[in-house]
Amino acid sequence: MHKRRFFGGIALIAAVTTGCGMATASPERELRVPAEPTMISFVAPSEVAGLTTRTLTQGDAGDRDVHIAYPELKDASGLNRWLSTRAESQMRRFVRSANAAAPQPRPELNVDWQLTAAGSDIIGVRLRTSEFGGANWANSVRTVWYDRITDKVIDSPGLVSNMRPLTAIVRAELRKRASEVDYDAVLANPDLFDSMAFNREGDLVVEFDDYQVGPGALGRVAVAVPEQQVEPLLSPTGRRARAAARNVLPSPAVNGTPAKSPPDTSSRAGIVDCEVARCVALTFDDGPGPYTGRLLDELEKAGARATFFTIGTNAATNPEVVRRMHEQGHLVGNHTWAHRDLTKLSSSKIADALARAQHTISAETGQRPTLARAPYGAVNKEVRTIAAKMGISLVNWDVDTMDERGRDAKAAARRAISGAHPGAIILMHEIHGASVEAVPEILRELTKKGYTFVTVPELYGSAGMKPGLVYSSGKQPLT
Repeated sequence: MHKRRFFGGIALIAAVTTGCGMATASPERELRVPAEPTMISFVAPSEVAGLTTRTLTQGDAGDRDVHIAYPELKDASGLNRWLSTRAESQMRRFVRSANAAAPQPRPELNVDWQLTAAGSDIIGVRLRTSEFGGANWANSVRTVWYDRITDKVIDSPGLVSNMRPLTAIVRAELRKRASEVDYDAVLANPDLFDSMAFNREGDLVVEFDDYQVGPGALGRVAVAVPEQQVEPLLSPTGRRARAAARNVLPSPAVNGTPAKSPPDTSSRAGIVDCEVARCVALTFDDGPGPYTGRLLDELEKAGARATFFTIGTNAATNPEVVRRMHEQGHLVGNHTWAHRDLTKLSSSKIADALARAQHTISAETGQRPTLARAPYGAVNKEVRTIAAKMGISLVNWDVDTMDERGRDAKAAARRAISGAHPGAIILMHEIHGASVEAVPEILRELTKKGYTFVTVPELYGSAGMKPGLVYSSGKQPLT
Protein backbone atom coordinates (compact mmCIF):
# COMPACT_ATOMS: atom_id res chain seq x y z
CA MET A 1 0.00 0.00 0.00
CA HIS A 2 1.24 3.48 -0.82
CA LYS A 3 2.72 5.33 2.15
CA ARG A 4 0.34 7.80 3.80
CA ARG A 5 0.57 10.38 6.52
CA PHE A 6 -1.63 12.80 8.46
CA PHE A 7 -2.26 16.09 6.65
CA GLY A 8 -2.96 19.08 8.78
CA GLY A 9 -5.77 17.69 10.95
CA ILE A 10 -9.09 19.44 10.85
CA ALA A 11 -7.72 22.34 12.83
CA LEU A 12 -11.05 24.03 13.44
CA ILE A 13 -11.32 24.47 17.16
CA ALA A 14 -11.28 27.71 19.15
CA ALA A 15 -13.35 26.75 22.19
CA VAL A 16 -14.35 23.21 23.08
CA THR A 17 -16.58 21.82 25.75
CA THR A 18 -15.92 18.44 27.31
CA GLY A 19 -17.37 15.14 26.10
CA CYS A 20 -18.26 14.80 22.44
CA GLY A 21 -16.76 18.11 21.45
CA MET A 22 -18.92 20.88 20.08
CA ALA A 23 -16.59 23.57 18.76
CA THR A 24 -17.61 27.21 18.82
CA ALA A 25 -15.45 28.43 15.97
CA SER A 26 -15.71 28.86 12.23
CA PRO A 27 -13.92 26.29 10.02
CA GLU A 28 -11.29 28.80 8.92
CA ARG A 29 -9.84 29.62 12.33
CA GLU A 30 -7.46 26.70 12.06
CA LEU A 31 -6.41 26.38 15.71
CA ARG A 32 -5.19 22.94 16.68
CA VAL A 33 -6.30 21.10 19.80
CA PRO A 34 -4.84 17.60 19.35
CA ALA A 35 -7.00 16.03 22.07
CA GLU A 36 -10.24 17.30 20.53
CA PRO A 37 -12.21 14.18 19.54
CA THR A 38 -13.93 15.81 16.57
CA MET A 39 -10.58 16.51 14.87
CA ILE A 40 -10.41 14.46 11.68
CA SER A 41 -7.11 13.23 10.26
CA PHE A 42 -6.47 14.03 6.59
CA VAL A 43 -4.30 12.16 4.13
CA ALA A 44 -1.37 14.10 2.64
CA PRO A 45 -2.39 14.39 -1.03
CA SER A 46 1.24 14.20 -2.16
CA GLU A 47 1.36 10.66 -0.77
CA VAL A 48 -1.50 9.36 -2.93
CA ALA A 49 -0.41 8.03 -6.31
CA GLY A 50 -2.32 9.23 -9.35
CA LEU A 51 -3.95 12.21 -7.61
CA THR A 52 -4.41 15.62 -9.18
CA THR A 53 -6.77 18.57 -8.76
CA ARG A 54 -9.50 19.78 -11.10
CA THR A 55 -10.87 23.31 -10.85
CA LEU A 56 -13.91 25.24 -12.03
CA THR A 57 -13.59 29.01 -11.86
CA GLN A 58 -15.35 32.24 -12.66
CA GLY A 59 -14.06 35.62 -11.64
CA ASP A 60 -11.35 38.22 -12.33
CA ALA A 61 -13.55 40.02 -14.87
CA GLY A 62 -16.95 38.53 -14.03
CA ASP A 63 -19.81 39.52 -11.74
CA ARG A 64 -19.44 36.57 -9.37
CA ASP A 65 -16.43 34.81 -7.90
CA VAL A 66 -16.34 31.03 -8.14
CA HIS A 67 -13.52 28.65 -7.31
CA ILE A 68 -14.44 24.98 -7.01
CA ALA A 69 -11.61 22.50 -6.53
CA TYR A 70 -11.98 18.76 -6.30
CA PRO A 71 -9.65 15.74 -6.53
CA GLU A 72 -9.28 13.45 -9.49
CA LEU A 73 -7.77 10.00 -8.91
CA LYS A 74 -6.38 7.49 -11.33
CA ASP A 75 -8.51 4.35 -11.65
CA ALA A 76 -11.47 5.91 -9.81
CA SER A 77 -13.81 6.67 -12.69
CA GLY A 78 -17.00 6.52 -10.63
CA LEU A 79 -15.67 8.99 -8.09
CA ASN A 80 -14.29 11.31 -10.76
CA ARG A 81 -17.65 11.42 -12.56
CA TRP A 82 -19.52 12.09 -9.33
CA LEU A 83 -17.20 14.92 -8.28
CA SER A 84 -17.20 16.53 -11.73
CA THR A 85 -20.99 16.39 -12.01
CA ARG A 86 -21.42 17.84 -8.52
CA ALA A 87 -18.98 20.69 -9.19
CA GLU A 88 -20.71 21.66 -12.42
CA SER A 89 -24.11 21.52 -10.71
CA GLN A 90 -22.90 23.72 -7.85
CA MET A 91 -21.57 26.31 -10.29
CA ARG A 92 -24.78 26.40 -12.33
CA ARG A 93 -26.93 26.76 -9.22
CA PHE A 94 -24.74 29.53 -7.81
CA VAL A 95 -24.61 31.47 -11.07
CA ARG A 96 -28.41 31.29 -11.34
CA SER A 97 -29.09 32.29 -7.75
CA ALA A 98 -26.32 34.77 -6.88
CA ASN A 99 -27.37 38.40 -7.14
CA ALA A 100 -24.72 39.83 -9.41
CA ALA A 101 -26.39 43.25 -9.25
CA ALA A 102 -25.89 43.45 -5.48
CA PRO A 103 -23.43 46.03 -4.16
CA GLN A 104 -19.83 45.07 -3.52
CA PRO A 105 -18.37 42.77 -2.37
CA ARG A 106 -19.40 40.34 -5.07
CA PRO A 107 -21.08 37.01 -4.30
CA GLU A 108 -18.57 34.19 -3.94
CA LEU A 109 -18.63 30.40 -3.99
CA ASN A 110 -15.56 28.52 -2.80
CA VAL A 111 -15.18 24.73 -2.52
CA ASP A 112 -12.08 22.95 -1.28
CA TRP A 113 -11.40 19.34 -0.35
CA GLN A 114 -9.48 16.91 1.82
CA LEU A 115 -9.11 13.14 1.83
CA THR A 116 -10.33 11.62 5.08
CA ALA A 117 -8.97 8.20 4.11
CA ALA A 118 -7.23 6.62 1.12
CA GLY A 119 -7.22 2.86 1.51
CA SER A 120 -6.62 0.30 -1.19
CA ASP A 121 -10.36 -0.34 -1.44
CA ILE A 122 -12.06 2.80 -0.06
CA ILE A 123 -11.48 6.56 -0.25
CA GLY A 124 -13.10 9.33 1.78
CA VAL A 125 -13.48 12.82 0.26
CA ARG A 126 -14.55 15.76 2.42
CA LEU A 127 -15.86 18.75 0.47
CA ARG A 128 -16.18 22.10 2.23
CA THR A 129 -18.41 24.70 0.59
CA SER A 130 -18.33 28.36 1.58
CA GLU A 131 -20.76 30.88 0.12
CA PHE A 132 -20.72 34.65 0.53
CA GLY A 133 -23.98 36.36 -0.32
CA GLY A 134 -23.04 39.93 0.50
CA ALA A 135 -22.99 40.01 4.30
CA ASN A 136 -21.69 36.78 5.84
CA TRP A 137 -20.13 33.47 4.90
CA ALA A 138 -22.17 30.27 5.19
CA ASN A 139 -20.17 27.06 5.46
CA SER A 140 -21.27 23.51 4.77
CA VAL A 141 -19.49 20.16 4.54
CA ARG A 142 -20.21 16.91 2.79
CA THR A 143 -18.16 13.72 3.04
CA VAL A 144 -18.57 10.90 0.55
CA TRP A 145 -16.95 7.49 0.40
CA TYR A 146 -15.82 5.79 -2.78
CA ASP A 147 -15.79 2.00 -2.94
CA ARG A 148 -13.05 1.01 -5.39
CA ILE A 149 -14.39 -2.54 -5.62
CA THR A 150 -17.86 -1.56 -6.86
CA ASP A 151 -16.83 1.80 -8.41
CA LYS A 152 -19.67 3.43 -6.46
CA VAL A 153 -19.88 6.65 -4.43
CA ILE A 154 -21.58 6.21 -1.06
CA ASP A 155 -22.99 9.10 0.97
CA SER A 156 -22.05 9.35 4.64
CA PRO A 157 -25.29 7.76 5.92
CA GLY A 158 -24.09 4.59 4.20
CA LEU A 159 -21.50 4.20 6.96
CA VAL A 160 -24.21 3.02 9.34
CA SER A 161 -26.88 0.36 8.97
CA ASN A 162 -29.52 2.21 11.00
CA MET A 163 -29.80 6.00 11.29
CA ARG A 164 -32.25 6.10 14.19
CA PRO A 165 -29.94 4.86 16.99
CA LEU A 166 -27.18 7.16 15.74
CA THR A 167 -29.57 10.11 15.72
CA ALA A 168 -30.57 9.38 19.30
CA ILE A 169 -26.93 9.29 20.44
CA VAL A 170 -26.10 12.55 18.69
CA ARG A 171 -29.18 14.29 20.08
CA ALA A 172 -28.35 13.14 23.60
CA GLU A 173 -24.82 14.51 23.32
CA LEU A 174 -25.96 17.84 21.87
CA ARG A 175 -28.48 18.15 24.71
CA LYS A 176 -25.50 18.43 27.09
CA ARG A 177 -23.97 21.28 25.13
CA ALA A 178 -24.61 25.00 24.86
CA SER A 179 -28.20 26.16 25.16
CA GLU A 180 -28.01 27.75 21.69
CA VAL A 181 -27.93 24.29 20.08
CA ASP A 182 -31.32 23.14 18.82
CA TYR A 183 -31.00 19.41 19.45
CA ASP A 184 -34.66 18.94 18.45
CA ALA A 185 -33.57 19.82 14.90
CA VAL A 186 -31.47 16.63 14.77
CA LEU A 187 -33.68 14.11 12.97
CA ALA A 188 -32.89 10.86 11.18
CA ASN A 189 -32.58 12.78 7.92
CA PRO A 190 -29.78 11.67 5.56
CA ASP A 191 -29.28 15.29 4.42
CA LEU A 192 -28.51 16.27 8.01
CA PHE A 193 -25.91 13.51 8.36
CA ASP A 194 -24.14 14.13 5.04
CA SER A 195 -20.67 14.62 6.56
CA MET A 196 -19.41 11.74 8.67
CA ALA A 197 -15.85 10.50 9.01
CA PHE A 198 -13.60 8.84 11.58
CA ASN A 199 -10.89 10.17 13.84
CA ARG A 200 -7.73 8.16 14.47
CA GLU A 201 -9.27 6.54 17.55
CA GLY A 202 -12.06 5.02 15.48
CA ASP A 203 -14.77 7.38 16.76
CA LEU A 204 -17.39 8.49 14.24
CA VAL A 205 -17.33 12.28 13.77
CA VAL A 206 -20.64 13.83 12.70
CA GLU A 207 -20.42 17.41 11.36
CA PHE A 208 -23.28 19.84 10.85
CA ASP A 209 -23.50 22.78 8.47
CA ASP A 210 -23.88 26.36 9.61
CA TYR A 211 -27.45 27.10 10.81
CA GLN A 212 -28.55 23.44 10.74
CA VAL A 213 -28.69 22.97 14.52
CA GLY A 214 -28.18 26.50 15.79
CA PRO A 215 -27.24 30.08 14.88
CA GLY A 216 -24.31 30.73 12.57
CA ALA A 217 -22.37 32.33 15.42
CA LEU A 218 -21.81 28.84 16.84
CA GLY A 219 -19.41 28.07 14.01
CA ARG A 220 -18.56 24.43 13.53
CA VAL A 221 -20.80 22.02 15.43
CA ALA A 222 -19.56 18.43 15.53
CA VAL A 223 -20.05 15.35 17.67
CA ALA A 224 -17.67 12.42 18.09
CA VAL A 225 -19.53 9.19 18.81
CA PRO A 226 -17.16 6.85 20.70
CA GLU A 227 -16.03 3.72 18.87
CA GLN A 228 -17.70 1.34 21.29
CA GLN A 229 -21.06 3.06 20.80
CA VAL A 230 -20.86 3.26 17.03
CA GLU A 231 -19.43 -0.25 16.47
CA PRO A 232 -22.78 -2.10 16.43
CA LEU A 233 -24.27 0.55 14.12
CA LEU A 234 -21.63 0.39 11.37
CA SER A 235 -22.34 -1.08 7.96
CA PRO A 236 -19.69 -3.20 6.20
CA THR A 237 -18.70 -0.04 4.31
CA GLY A 238 -18.44 1.84 7.59
CA ARG A 239 -16.05 -0.73 9.04
CA ARG A 240 -13.81 -0.56 5.98
CA ALA A 241 -13.87 3.24 6.10
CA ARG A 242 -12.90 3.22 9.77
CA ALA A 243 -10.00 0.86 9.11
CA ALA A 244 -8.73 3.10 6.30
CA ALA A 245 -8.99 6.23 8.46
CA ARG A 246 -6.89 4.60 11.16
CA ASN A 247 -4.02 4.18 8.69
CA VAL A 248 -3.61 7.96 8.38
CA LEU A 249 -0.33 8.81 10.11
CA PRO A 250 0.71 12.13 11.71
CA SER A 251 2.87 14.67 9.91
CA PRO A 252 4.11 18.17 10.78
CA ALA A 253 1.43 20.87 10.85
CA VAL A 254 1.41 23.70 8.34
CA ASN A 255 1.91 26.82 10.45
CA GLY A 256 3.66 29.60 8.59
CA THR A 257 6.93 29.93 6.68
CA PRO A 258 10.23 28.29 7.67
CA ALA A 259 12.29 31.11 9.14
CA LYS A 260 15.54 30.16 7.40
CA SER A 261 14.14 30.13 3.85
CA PRO A 262 15.82 32.86 1.76
CA PRO A 263 13.71 35.17 -0.41
CA ASP A 264 12.77 33.64 -3.73
CA THR A 265 14.56 34.53 -6.94
CA SER A 266 14.81 32.98 -10.36
CA SER A 267 17.98 30.97 -10.85
CA ARG A 268 18.39 32.89 -14.13
CA ALA A 269 17.64 36.36 -12.76
CA GLY A 270 20.07 39.03 -13.94
CA ILE A 271 20.73 37.61 -17.41
CA VAL A 272 18.33 40.15 -18.99
CA ASP A 273 18.41 43.94 -18.54
CA CYS A 274 14.81 45.05 -18.96
CA GLU A 275 15.85 48.68 -19.19
CA VAL A 276 17.32 47.72 -22.55
CA ALA A 277 15.42 44.62 -23.63
CA ARG A 278 11.72 44.49 -24.47
CA CYS A 279 10.52 42.40 -21.52
CA VAL A 280 7.15 40.90 -20.72
CA ALA A 281 6.12 38.71 -17.81
CA LEU A 282 3.80 35.77 -18.41
CA THR A 283 1.96 34.87 -15.21
CA PHE A 284 -0.09 31.74 -14.57
CA ASP A 285 -2.65 31.36 -11.79
CA ASP A 286 -4.42 28.58 -9.91
CA GLY A 287 -2.10 25.63 -10.44
CA PRO A 288 -0.43 23.30 -10.40
CA GLY A 289 -3.02 21.39 -12.37
CA PRO A 290 -3.29 18.58 -14.90
CA TYR A 291 -1.83 20.68 -17.74
CA THR A 292 1.10 22.28 -15.91
CA GLY A 293 3.63 19.67 -17.04
CA ARG A 294 2.83 20.38 -20.69
CA LEU A 295 3.08 24.11 -20.06
CA LEU A 296 6.52 23.71 -18.49
CA ASP A 297 7.60 21.70 -21.53
CA GLU A 298 6.56 24.54 -23.87
CA LEU A 299 8.30 27.20 -21.80
CA GLU A 300 11.47 25.11 -21.63
CA LYS A 301 11.54 24.57 -25.39
CA ALA A 302 11.25 28.32 -25.97
CA GLY A 303 13.80 29.25 -23.29
CA ALA A 304 11.11 31.40 -21.68
CA ARG A 305 10.56 32.05 -17.99
CA ALA A 306 7.29 32.79 -16.22
CA THR A 307 5.83 33.53 -12.80
CA PHE A 308 3.45 30.96 -11.32
CA PHE A 309 0.99 32.01 -8.64
CA THR A 310 0.19 28.67 -7.07
CA ILE A 311 -2.61 27.73 -4.70
CA GLY A 312 -1.36 26.13 -1.50
CA THR A 313 -3.69 23.12 -1.66
CA ASN A 314 -2.59 22.41 -5.23
CA ALA A 315 1.07 22.82 -4.37
CA ALA A 316 0.61 20.29 -1.56
CA THR A 317 -0.95 17.86 -4.05
CA ASN A 318 1.75 18.33 -6.73
CA PRO A 319 5.02 19.16 -4.93
CA GLU A 320 7.17 17.66 -7.69
CA VAL A 321 5.66 20.12 -10.19
CA VAL A 322 6.44 23.05 -7.88
CA ARG A 323 10.03 21.85 -7.64
CA ARG A 324 10.24 21.61 -11.42
CA MET A 325 8.97 25.19 -11.81
CA HIS A 326 11.76 26.39 -9.53
CA GLU A 327 14.45 24.25 -11.15
CA GLN A 328 13.59 25.56 -14.62
CA GLY A 329 14.19 29.15 -13.52
CA HIS A 330 10.58 30.21 -13.08
CA LEU A 331 9.39 32.09 -10.02
CA VAL A 332 6.82 30.46 -7.75
CA GLY A 333 4.52 32.99 -6.08
CA ASN A 334 1.70 32.74 -3.56
CA HIS A 335 -1.97 32.59 -4.61
CA THR A 336 -3.21 31.85 -1.05
CA TRP A 337 -4.17 28.51 0.43
CA ALA A 338 -7.65 27.95 -1.07
CA HIS A 339 -8.44 30.94 -3.32
CA ARG A 340 -10.80 32.88 -1.06
CA ASP A 341 -11.30 36.60 -1.73
CA LEU A 342 -9.03 38.10 0.93
CA THR A 343 -10.99 41.34 1.18
CA LYS A 344 -13.93 39.40 2.64
CA LEU A 345 -11.84 37.83 5.42
CA SER A 346 -10.68 38.99 8.83
CA SER A 347 -7.04 40.02 9.27
CA SER A 348 -6.16 36.72 11.00
CA LYS A 349 -7.68 34.71 8.16
CA ILE A 350 -5.88 36.81 5.53
CA ALA A 351 -2.58 36.11 7.28
CA ASP A 352 -3.39 32.40 7.60
CA ALA A 353 -4.37 32.06 3.92
CA LEU A 354 -1.05 33.58 2.86
CA ALA A 355 1.14 31.92 5.50
CA ARG A 356 -0.05 28.37 4.85
CA ALA A 357 0.68 28.72 1.14
CA GLN A 358 4.07 30.31 1.94
CA HIS A 359 5.03 27.31 4.04
CA THR A 360 3.97 24.75 1.43
CA ILE A 361 5.75 26.49 -1.45
CA SER A 362 8.96 27.19 0.45
CA ALA A 363 9.10 23.58 1.65
CA GLU A 364 9.48 22.53 -2.00
CA THR A 365 11.56 25.36 -3.48
CA GLY A 366 13.74 26.12 -0.47
CA GLN A 367 12.88 29.80 -0.93
CA ARG A 368 10.31 32.09 0.65
CA PRO A 369 7.89 33.61 -1.87
CA THR A 370 8.05 37.41 -1.91
CA LEU A 371 5.24 37.79 -4.46
CA ALA A 372 1.56 37.04 -4.10
CA ARG A 373 -1.45 37.50 -6.30
CA ALA A 374 -4.66 37.99 -4.37
CA PRO A 375 -7.51 35.82 -5.68
CA TYR A 376 -9.57 37.78 -8.25
CA GLY A 377 -6.98 40.57 -7.91
CA ALA A 378 -8.99 41.83 -4.92
CA VAL A 379 -6.85 43.95 -2.60
CA ASN A 380 -7.71 46.42 0.15
CA LYS A 381 -5.77 48.29 2.82
CA GLU A 382 -5.85 45.36 5.24
CA VAL A 383 -4.47 42.96 2.62
CA ARG A 384 -1.66 45.39 1.78
CA THR A 385 -0.82 45.89 5.44
CA ILE A 386 -0.56 42.17 6.14
CA ALA A 387 1.42 41.56 2.94
CA ALA A 388 3.87 44.28 3.97
CA LYS A 389 4.39 42.66 7.37
CA MET A 390 5.05 39.32 5.67
CA GLY A 391 7.51 40.81 3.16
CA ILE A 392 5.21 40.17 0.21
CA SER A 393 4.66 42.38 -2.85
CA LEU A 394 1.25 42.06 -4.52
CA VAL A 395 1.03 41.48 -8.26
CA ASN A 396 -1.98 42.13 -10.49
CA TRP A 397 -1.87 42.48 -14.29
CA ASP A 398 -2.47 44.89 -17.14
CA VAL A 399 -3.07 42.38 -19.95
CA ASP A 400 -5.94 39.95 -19.39
CA THR A 401 -6.09 37.14 -21.94
CA MET A 402 -9.58 36.24 -20.66
CA ASP A 403 -8.57 32.62 -21.12
CA GLU A 404 -11.23 31.58 -18.59
CA ARG A 405 -14.00 32.84 -20.87
CA GLY A 406 -15.00 30.35 -23.53
CA ARG A 407 -11.75 28.40 -23.20
CA ASP A 408 -10.70 29.66 -26.67
CA ALA A 409 -6.97 29.17 -27.24
CA LYS A 410 -6.78 31.35 -30.34
CA ALA A 411 -8.68 34.21 -28.70
CA ALA A 412 -6.47 34.05 -25.60
CA ALA A 413 -3.34 34.10 -27.73
CA ARG A 414 -4.66 37.04 -29.76
CA ARG A 415 -5.34 39.09 -26.61
CA ALA A 416 -1.89 38.37 -25.21
CA ILE A 417 -0.13 39.29 -28.43
CA SER A 418 -2.14 42.45 -29.14
CA GLY A 419 -1.95 43.64 -25.53
CA ALA A 420 1.75 43.06 -25.00
CA HIS A 421 4.04 46.03 -24.44
CA PRO A 422 7.40 46.48 -22.71
CA GLY A 423 6.81 45.81 -19.01
CA ALA A 424 3.46 44.05 -19.50
CA ILE A 425 2.23 41.56 -16.91
CA ILE A 426 0.05 39.05 -18.76
CA LEU A 427 -2.61 37.05 -16.90
CA MET A 428 -3.29 33.41 -17.78
CA HIS A 429 -4.54 30.30 -15.96
CA GLU A 430 -2.66 27.01 -16.26
CA ILE A 431 -5.64 24.91 -15.10
CA HIS A 432 -7.35 25.15 -18.51
CA GLY A 433 -6.20 23.05 -21.43
CA ALA A 434 -7.04 25.80 -23.92
CA SER A 435 -4.84 28.26 -22.00
CA VAL A 436 -1.84 25.98 -22.32
CA GLU A 437 -2.64 25.42 -26.01
CA ALA A 438 -2.38 29.19 -26.52
CA VAL A 439 1.12 29.45 -25.09
CA PRO A 440 3.21 28.23 -28.09
CA GLU A 441 1.64 30.87 -30.36
CA ILE A 442 2.16 33.59 -27.73
CA LEU A 443 5.80 32.63 -27.31
CA ARG A 444 6.40 32.41 -31.04
CA GLU A 445 4.71 35.67 -32.07
CA LEU A 446 6.03 37.82 -29.22
CA THR A 447 9.54 36.47 -29.79
CA LYS A 448 9.23 37.61 -33.42
CA LYS A 449 8.33 41.07 -32.11
CA GLY A 450 11.55 41.14 -30.09
CA TYR A 451 10.17 40.38 -26.63
CA THR A 452 12.00 38.49 -23.91
CA PHE A 453 10.05 36.52 -21.30
CA VAL A 454 11.15 37.18 -17.72
CA THR A 455 9.83 36.80 -14.19
CA VAL A 456 7.92 39.70 -12.66
CA PRO A 457 10.70 41.14 -10.42
CA GLU A 458 13.02 41.44 -13.42
CA LEU A 459 10.69 44.03 -14.93
CA TYR A 460 11.70 46.41 -12.13
CA GLY A 461 15.46 45.96 -12.32
CA SER A 462 17.55 47.53 -9.60
CA ALA A 463 14.57 49.46 -8.22
CA GLY A 464 13.12 46.18 -6.98
CA MET A 465 9.63 45.61 -5.58
CA LYS A 466 8.46 46.79 -2.16
CA PRO A 467 6.34 44.67 0.19
CA GLY A 468 2.74 45.76 0.54
CA LEU A 469 2.57 47.61 -2.79
CA VAL A 470 0.45 46.47 -5.74
CA TYR A 471 2.17 46.06 -9.12
CA SER A 472 0.15 45.71 -12.32
CA SER A 473 2.84 46.37 -14.94
CA GLY A 474 6.52 47.23 -15.21
CA LYS A 475 5.74 50.80 -14.22
CA GLN A 476 5.25 52.46 -10.86
CA PRO A 477 3.25 50.37 -8.37
CA LEU A 478 -0.18 51.33 -7.16
CA THR A 479 -0.13 52.69 -3.62
